[in-house]
Amino acid sequence: MSRFIHQCLRPVSAVLTLGSVAGGACAASASPQEETMPATGQRTDHSAQPSGDAQTQGVQATHVERIHVIGHPFNTMHASNDMGRLPQDVMHTPQTIDVVPRELIKQQNVKSLDEALRNVPGITASVGEGAGGLNGDQFLIRGFPAQNDIYEDGLRDFGVYARDSFNYDSVNVIKGPSSQVFGNGTTGGAINVVTKTPTLTDHYNVDFSGGSADYFRGTVDVNKRINDKTAFRLEGLGASNNVVGRDHVWDHRWGIAPSIAFGLGTKTTVVLQVTHQTDNSVPDFGMPVIKTKWSAYGRPLSEYGVPRHNFFGKQQDHNHTDDTMETLRLKHIFNDHLTFHNDLRFGEYSRNFEASKVVCRAGCIDAINGGNFAKGLVNRTTPGNSVPLPYKQNSWSFQDVASLQADFKTGFLRHQVVTGFDMEYVHDSRHQDVYAEAIPAANLLHPNPYEVTDAQARRVPGGENIKNMPYIAGLGRKPDNHGYGFDTGIFLYDQIWLTKWASIKGGFRWDRWQSGYTITGGPAMTPNEKNRPVPNDDRRFPQTKNTFNPTASLVLTPTTWQTIYFTYASSTTPTGMYVTSGAVPVRPGKNGGSVDNRPQHARLYEVGSKFSFLHDRLGATISLFRLDKDNALTTDPVSNATINTGAQQRNQGMELSLGGLILPGWNITATYALYDPKTSSNNGGAKYNQIQYVPHNQATLWSAYEAFPGKPWNFTIGGGLTWRQGVYLNNDNTAKVPANVDFDTVISHHFGRHWLVSLNGYNLANRLNYNTLFSGYSTPAPGRTFLGRLTMDY
Repeated sequence: MSRFIHQCLRPVSAVLTLGSVAGGACAASASPQEETMPATGQRTDHSAQPSGDAQTQGVQATHVERIHVIGHPFNTMHASNDMGRLPQDVMHTPQTIDVVPRELIKQQNVKSLDEALRNVPGITASVGEGAGGLNGDQFLIRGFPAQNDIYEDGLRDFGVYARDSFNYDSVNVIKGPSSQVFGNGTTGGAINVVTKTPTLTDHYNVDFSGGSADYFRGTVDVNKRINDKTAFRLEGLGASNNVVGRDHVWDHRWGIAPSIAFGLGTKTTVVLQVTHQTDNSVPDFGMPVIKTKWSAYGRPLSEYGVPRHNFFGKQQDHNHTDDTMETLRLKHIFNDHLTFHNDLRFGEYSRNFEASKVVCRAGCIDAINGGNFAKGLVNRTTPGNSVPLPYKQNSWSFQDVASLQADFKTGFLRHQVVTGFDMEYVHDSRHQDVYAEAIPAANLLHPNPYEVTDAQARRVPGGENIKNMPYIAGLGRKPDNHGYGFDTGIFLYDQIWLTKWASIKGGFRWDRWQSGYTITGGPAMTPNEKNRPVPNDDRRFPQTKNTFNPTASLVLTPTTWQTIYFTYASSTTPTGMYVTSGAVPVRPGKNGGSVDNRPQHARLYEVGSKFSFLHDRLGATISLFRLDKDNALTTDPVSNATINTGAQQRNQGMELSLGGLILPGWNITATYALYDPKTSSNNGGAKYNQIQYVPHNQATLWSAYEAFPGKPWNFTIGGGLTWRQGVYLNNDNTAKVPANVDFDTVISHHFGRHWLVSLNGYNLANRLNYNTLFSGYSTPAPGRTFLGRLTMDY
């Protein structure tokens, strides 16, 4: 056995040249832990189209070509993590990492981050209350909120908007607490978008899609080599669409992402990138969840026969967002032993929001119980007793991350040390308005968004009509709030190879988190809920927290095609973390006193194995984990205040994935997650209930076959399904939505080398699914949709 292991662990140079060829071919491949230094992750998915990794394009171009020949892009085991803080590839990083590769994004015609993440097990998309309304992209990872854990090229994206995929190269999801790498937060994991960046190969791509519900979308991708070391790239987007199965709901957006790279193929690479997206859309709270006399759980109105297309909002509802990020990334290779990264980003974000959050009150429920739907009325937002209120939001952020990677030996031990610092600041200002008059109720069966007059929906400043603002305990009625968060962190970890096939990895991150929340405006005195006068002076809630999060792993590579690992990791989420994505990010103490600022803590125990076999054509993973979280926070569905429940929550389970090439021309991506999500204690409340929004079972499957490649009669046909078991909408387990089952398909044909025509179908069964989930609302997913697509690629 020892001789076999020795033969399978060859020099790292062979790995880079042969692309980690595995599957029993030990003589022709290599371990990434041999000779002088451990291997860093390499992109393995490019030949005809330029790679998105500008920092390795020139030096490793021949390696990328060779890897593409013997591997397969749907096997993501050797995909890079694209960060100096995670230098090794997916296979040799000791935690679960799911990658949505470029080729899968193309086949499925993925148009948003939300659509891309449907291929990842354990992610529930578009959930939560927050910010008084729909809050842009919101996700749960392994059952825990991740709205503040979305990254682009390793840096936080603080914006509150629905992210388009027009400039995506791939999407990586790093599962489990990752505070050591990303900082505070990251309880369930982190979502890292890898964007397209310039390469030294000229490339021109134009793509147009059109179809159901007046859908139109066009993108452009131009990459131009300026000289031997410099290249420029430009991506652009224009899109407009309605939503199949939903009345009066639409979305118009445009985006642009220019970038320029210097020093390609040299030891010093600099990439400057600007990304901008503007979005105008109608926020859709969908269907209220109610419990009738014949139902065991509360369910969405559409489950009782109310048409799925009914929109209970008003014509003035809108969500306008403008988001811009300027990023500067530097990589310098000093020598074979030292590599330095510095990533810098500025962000500017704005939002103008107004929505109708509807309530099915007693009369509405009585009408449904009596079978007389025509008499049912659904209340829209009304002054003084309901949220969300209209508001305008402006935010800006700054982040700089510097890291140094050192590869060296101490005696017979080999080390890979990564150390650095991370500094980020985010500031948010928000002003709430109120409605001048009450908003009329909507008819249950025949809602009319145009019956709300401009006078009724007229917005007036909250300071002028403070009585119409909802009262928040301890805060009174305030139209203006300002928040900030300032984090300074240092991190260090070391991976030590005890033998050629066994290593240990350990490290820590220390953060100093400072935040503040200020509420201003309104009269000097305001009656509380019992009409007793309380002070309504401006209030400030500052806090400072020092956090320390260690991590430790054992990594075994008994063969070149297998990695076995055990990992312990931790994370801390201080209050006030959700500066831009929370309406009331702190909870005042008694009588509005000092803030209740106990942080949330999470601990992960995970064992798993990763495989890359059949000469790297197929990759697979299996992991067993237990994730504990204490002092859990929740959001009050009425006031939107953040409440510290003190609950202890646990999710444990298993995740499986398979991706790659089954036979020549036949690719597959399959995932499965089995979870046991429980609230283990809740300070006298419900115990052992299932955590809200988290299914017990979840699975995805996508497969496509390319027939007669290179022939005039070539075609590709494929399809798959996404399945999510029914989930509870609250931690009391009294409201529930049924399972989601979504069947999709694609068929395409190449005209020569440069033209492609394809047809994608989504939700072919036209099933009533629910993609957007709240504690008291659920929005039906789009119905059966077909999109034609024409692509020019030179």
